[in-house]
Amino acid sequence: MARILAIDLGKKRTGLAVTDPLQIIASALETVDSNELIGYLKKYIAREPVEKIIIGYPLNFDDTPTDATPLVDKFIIKFGNVFPNIPVQKTDERMTSMMASQAISGMGLKKKDREKKELIDTVAAVMMLQEYLANKQH
Repeated sequence: MARILAIDLGKKRTGLAVTDPLQIIASALETVDSNELIGYLKKYIAREPVEKIIIGYPLNFDDTPTDATPLVDKFIIKFGNVFPNIPVQKTDERMTSMMASQAISGMGLKKKDREKKELIDTVAAVMMLQEYLANKQH
């Protein structure tokens, strides 16, 4: 079975998470510079089969687009042009960064480590992927 890859796209950095080949466990993969994301994904997907992409879709609480929504829309089009055979599924990401920050706070890390934005981005991607997996099994 191929992996599922989750993307928490940001203007500067992107958090990535991936399932195991059996699509049971979500694990942090890496935080990548957003400008280098397509190149990173080309290398990763050449090594590891990926069945689907889950991408965090930013919306306000009233379901209107945020300032980051066009960034994600543009990436989805670009990804589809490069990887036409890999479907992309949008997922609500409204609470993931806040939940990631809270989860990191509970890990007992030093304040300096808890404030690393890269960690928040990656944990947010893991949380999106875990939620997707949990909903998929029902």
